Amino acid sequence: MNRYVMGSVIKELREKKKMTQFQLADRLVVSDKAISKWETGRGYPDITLLEPLAEIFGISVTELISGTPIKNANVSANVMRSKFYVCPVCGNVIHSMGESVIHCHGILLTPLEAELTDENHMIFIERVEDEYYIRIDHCMTKTHYISFISALSMDEMQMVKLYPEGNAEARFKIRGVKRIYFYCNRDGLYYIDVIKGIDDKDASYDDTKERMELEHAAEVLFG
Repeated sequence: MNRYVMGSVIKELREKKKMTQFQLADRLVVSDKAISKWETGRGYPDITLLEPLAEIFGISVTELISGTPIKNANVSANVMRSKFYVCPVCGNVIHSMGESVIHCHGILLTPLEAELTDENHMIFIERVEDEYYIRIDHCMTKTHYISFISALSMDEMQMVKLYPEGNAEARFKIRGVKRIYFYCNRDGLYYIDVIKGIDDKDASYDDTKERMELEHAAEVLFG
Protein backbone atom coordinates (compact mmCIF):
# COMPACT_ATOMS: atom_id res chain seq x y z
CA MET A 1 0.00 0.00 0.00
CA ASN A 2 1.62 3.22 -1.17
CA ARG A 3 -1.11 5.53 0.09
CA TYR A 4 -3.14 5.80 3.28
CA VAL A 5 -6.51 7.34 3.94
CA MET A 6 -6.37 11.14 4.01
CA GLY A 7 -8.00 13.26 6.72
CA SER A 8 -9.71 15.46 4.14
CA VAL A 9 -11.40 12.38 2.70
CA ILE A 10 -12.67 11.30 6.13
CA LYS A 11 -14.03 14.80 6.77
CA GLU A 12 -15.75 14.99 3.38
CA LEU A 13 -17.38 11.58 3.77
CA ARG A 14 -18.44 12.32 7.35
CA GLU A 15 -20.07 15.59 6.32
CA LYS A 16 -21.86 13.90 3.42
CA LYS A 17 -23.34 11.50 5.97
CA LYS A 18 -24.34 14.55 8.09
CA MET A 19 -22.45 13.13 11.05
CA THR A 20 -20.62 15.06 13.75
CA GLN A 21 -17.13 14.09 14.85
CA PHE A 22 -18.65 12.87 18.10
CA GLN A 23 -21.17 10.62 16.30
CA LEU A 24 -18.46 9.08 14.11
CA ALA A 25 -16.21 8.60 17.12
CA ASP A 26 -19.03 6.88 19.01
CA ARG A 27 -19.58 4.37 16.23
CA LEU A 28 -15.87 3.61 15.97
CA VAL A 29 -15.39 3.53 19.76
CA VAL A 30 -12.69 6.20 19.68
CA SER A 31 -12.58 9.75 21.05
CA ASP A 32 -13.84 12.73 19.07
CA LYS A 33 -10.36 14.20 19.55
CA ALA A 34 -8.99 11.27 17.54
CA ILE A 35 -11.40 12.08 14.69
CA SER A 36 -10.26 15.71 14.81
CA LYS A 37 -6.61 14.65 14.60
CA TRP A 38 -7.31 12.45 11.57
CA GLU A 39 -9.17 15.18 9.72
CA THR A 40 -6.47 17.79 10.35
CA GLY A 41 -3.62 15.50 9.37
CA ARG A 42 -2.21 15.20 12.89
CA GLY A 43 -2.81 11.48 13.04
CA TYR A 44 -4.12 8.46 11.14
CA PRO A 45 -6.77 5.86 11.95
CA ASP A 46 -5.39 2.47 12.89
CA ILE A 47 -5.48 -0.01 10.02
CA THR A 48 -8.03 -2.11 11.96
CA LEU A 49 -10.46 0.82 11.67
CA LEU A 50 -10.41 1.03 7.87
CA GLU A 51 -13.11 -1.58 7.31
CA PRO A 52 -15.45 -0.10 9.97
CA LEU A 53 -14.88 3.37 8.50
CA ALA A 54 -15.64 2.19 4.99
CA GLU A 55 -18.77 0.38 6.21
CA ILE A 56 -20.05 3.50 8.00
CA PHE A 57 -19.53 5.60 4.87
CA GLY A 58 -21.03 2.92 2.59
CA ILE A 59 -17.94 2.52 0.39
CA SER A 60 -15.12 0.02 -0.10
CA VAL A 61 -11.76 0.22 1.65
CA THR A 62 -10.16 0.82 -1.76
CA GLU A 63 -12.39 3.84 -2.33
CA LEU A 64 -11.63 5.11 1.17
CA ILE A 65 -7.88 4.92 0.59
CA SER A 66 -7.99 6.30 -2.96
CA GLY A 67 -10.26 9.18 -1.98
CA THR A 68 -12.45 8.46 -5.01
CA PRO A 69 -15.93 7.38 -3.94
CA ILE A 70 -17.83 5.56 -6.67
CA LYS A 71 -21.41 6.66 -7.22
CA ASN A 72 -23.86 3.81 -7.60
CA ALA A 73 -24.61 4.74 -11.19
CA ASN A 74 -22.90 1.85 -12.94
CA VAL A 75 -26.09 -0.20 -12.98
CA SER A 76 -27.35 2.11 -15.71
CA ALA A 77 -24.02 2.60 -17.45
CA ASN A 78 -23.77 1.82 -21.13
CA VAL A 79 -20.80 1.08 -23.33
CA MET A 80 -20.76 4.58 -24.83
CA ARG A 81 -19.72 5.84 -21.39
CA SER A 82 -16.64 3.65 -21.53
CA LYS A 83 -13.42 4.67 -19.84
CA PHE A 84 -9.98 3.38 -20.76
CA TYR A 85 -6.99 3.08 -18.44
CA VAL A 86 -3.41 2.29 -19.47
CA CYS A 87 -0.66 1.43 -16.99
CA PRO A 88 2.47 3.51 -17.73
CA VAL A 89 4.69 0.73 -16.34
CA CYS A 90 3.48 -2.41 -18.12
CA GLY A 91 1.10 -1.05 -20.76
CA ASN A 92 -1.83 -3.01 -19.37
CA VAL A 93 -5.11 -1.80 -20.94
CA ILE A 94 -8.20 -1.78 -18.72
CA HIS A 95 -11.75 -0.99 -19.85
CA SER A 96 -14.60 0.14 -17.62
CA MET A 97 -18.22 1.09 -18.42
CA GLY A 98 -18.50 3.38 -15.40
CA GLU A 99 -16.67 4.87 -12.44
CA SER A 100 -13.84 2.68 -11.14
CA VAL A 101 -10.89 2.74 -8.79
CA ILE A 102 -8.09 0.94 -10.61
CA HIS A 103 -4.51 0.29 -9.55
CA CYS A 104 -1.73 -1.37 -11.55
CA HIS A 105 1.86 -1.80 -10.31
CA GLY A 106 0.95 0.22 -7.24
CA ILE A 107 -0.17 3.22 -9.33
CA LEU A 108 -3.66 4.70 -9.09
CA LEU A 109 -4.72 4.98 -12.72
CA THR A 110 -6.88 7.80 -14.01
CA PRO A 111 -9.17 7.43 -17.04
CA LEU A 112 -7.66 8.61 -20.30
CA GLU A 113 -9.07 11.79 -21.78
CA ALA A 114 -9.80 11.24 -25.47
CA GLU A 115 -9.04 13.83 -28.15
CA LEU A 116 -10.52 14.05 -31.62
CA THR A 117 -8.21 12.62 -34.28
CA ASP A 118 -5.79 15.10 -35.83
CA GLU A 119 -3.41 15.35 -38.78
CA ASN A 120 -0.76 13.35 -36.90
CA HIS A 121 -3.19 10.53 -36.13
CA MET A 122 -5.12 9.98 -39.35
CA ILE A 123 -7.69 7.20 -39.39
CA PHE A 124 -9.17 5.45 -42.43
CA ILE A 125 -12.51 3.66 -42.16
CA GLU A 126 -13.68 1.33 -44.91
CA ARG A 127 -16.69 -0.95 -45.03
CA VAL A 128 -15.89 -4.46 -46.22
CA GLU A 129 -19.09 -6.54 -46.33
CA ASP A 130 -20.36 -6.64 -42.71
CA GLU A 131 -17.15 -5.27 -41.15
CA TYR A 132 -15.32 -2.00 -40.73
CA TYR A 133 -11.69 -2.13 -41.77
CA ILE A 134 -9.80 0.43 -39.67
CA ARG A 135 -6.31 1.65 -40.52
CA ILE A 136 -4.30 4.26 -38.61
CA ASP A 137 -1.69 6.25 -40.54
CA HIS A 138 0.95 6.00 -37.81
CA CYS A 139 4.42 4.61 -37.25
CA MET A 140 4.70 1.30 -35.39
CA THR A 141 8.18 1.28 -33.91
CA LYS A 142 9.30 -0.18 -30.57
CA THR A 143 9.15 3.24 -28.95
CA HIS A 144 6.21 4.89 -30.75
CA TYR A 145 3.15 2.91 -31.72
CA ILE A 146 -0.63 2.46 -31.53
CA SER A 147 -1.41 0.19 -28.58
CA PHE A 148 -5.03 -0.70 -29.30
CA ILE A 149 -8.05 0.11 -31.44
CA SER A 150 -11.57 -0.21 -30.06
CA ALA A 151 -15.04 0.05 -31.61
CA LEU A 152 -18.02 0.96 -29.42
CA SER A 153 -21.75 0.59 -29.90
CA MET A 154 -24.48 1.15 -27.32
CA ASP A 155 -24.20 -2.39 -25.95
CA GLU A 156 -20.86 -3.77 -27.11
CA MET A 157 -17.15 -3.01 -27.03
CA GLN A 158 -14.78 -4.64 -29.51
CA MET A 159 -11.03 -4.26 -29.05
CA VAL A 160 -7.92 -5.31 -30.94
CA LYS A 161 -4.57 -5.13 -29.11
CA LEU A 162 -1.70 -4.00 -31.32
CA TYR A 163 2.04 -4.41 -30.89
CA PRO A 164 5.19 -2.53 -31.97
CA GLU A 165 6.42 -3.31 -35.48
CA GLY A 166 3.02 -4.74 -36.40
CA ASN A 167 0.30 -3.10 -38.48
CA ALA A 168 -1.92 -0.33 -37.10
CA GLU A 169 -5.11 -1.88 -38.40
CA ALA A 170 -8.14 -3.86 -37.22
CA ARG A 171 -11.48 -5.24 -38.37
CA PHE A 172 -14.72 -4.92 -36.41
CA LYS A 173 -18.23 -6.21 -36.94
CA ILE A 174 -20.38 -3.21 -37.87
CA ARG A 175 -23.25 -4.09 -35.46
CA GLY A 176 -24.20 -0.50 -34.62
CA VAL A 177 -20.66 0.81 -34.09
CA LYS A 178 -20.82 4.52 -33.24
CA ARG A 179 -17.31 5.46 -32.16
CA ILE A 180 -13.74 4.32 -32.75
CA TYR A 181 -11.01 4.81 -30.13
CA PHE A 182 -7.30 4.22 -30.50
CA TYR A 183 -4.35 4.80 -28.18
CA CYS A 184 -0.92 6.19 -29.08
CA ASN A 185 1.66 5.29 -26.42
CA ARG A 186 3.17 8.79 -26.63
CA ASP A 187 0.28 11.11 -27.40
CA GLY A 188 -2.65 9.40 -25.67
CA LEU A 189 -6.22 8.41 -26.54
CA TYR A 190 -8.00 9.54 -29.72
CA TYR A 191 -11.49 8.99 -31.08
CA ILE A 192 -13.63 9.52 -34.13
CA ASP A 193 -17.39 9.12 -34.47
CA VAL A 194 -18.65 6.80 -37.17
CA ILE A 195 -21.20 8.71 -39.23
CA LYS A 196 -24.05 7.01 -41.05
CA GLY A 197 -23.99 7.86 -44.72
CA ILE A 198 -20.24 8.37 -44.72
CA ASP A 199 -18.52 5.41 -43.08
CA ASP A 200 -21.09 2.80 -44.11
CA LYS A 201 -20.18 3.34 -47.77
CA ASP A 202 -17.85 0.89 -49.47
CA ALA A 203 -15.06 3.47 -49.48
CA SER A 204 -12.53 4.94 -47.06
CA TYR A 205 -12.40 8.38 -45.54
CA ASP A 206 -9.86 10.21 -43.43
CA ASP A 207 -9.73 13.53 -41.66
CA THR A 208 -9.67 15.53 -44.90
CA LYS A 209 -11.56 18.77 -45.39
CA GLU A 210 -14.36 16.82 -47.13
CA ARG A 211 -14.95 14.53 -44.18
CA MET A 212 -14.84 17.36 -41.66
CA GLU A 213 -17.46 19.29 -43.67
CA LEU A 214 -19.68 16.21 -43.81
CA GLU A 215 -19.27 15.62 -40.06
CA HIS A 216 -20.20 19.25 -39.35
CA ALA A 217 -23.29 18.96 -41.55
CA ALA A 218 -24.33 15.74 -39.80
CA GLU A 219 -23.87 17.34 -36.39
CA VAL A 220 -26.06 20.33 -37.38
CA LEU A 221 -28.77 18.06 -38.76
CA PHE A 222 -28.79 15.32 -36.16
CA GLY A 223 -27.21 16.90 -33.06
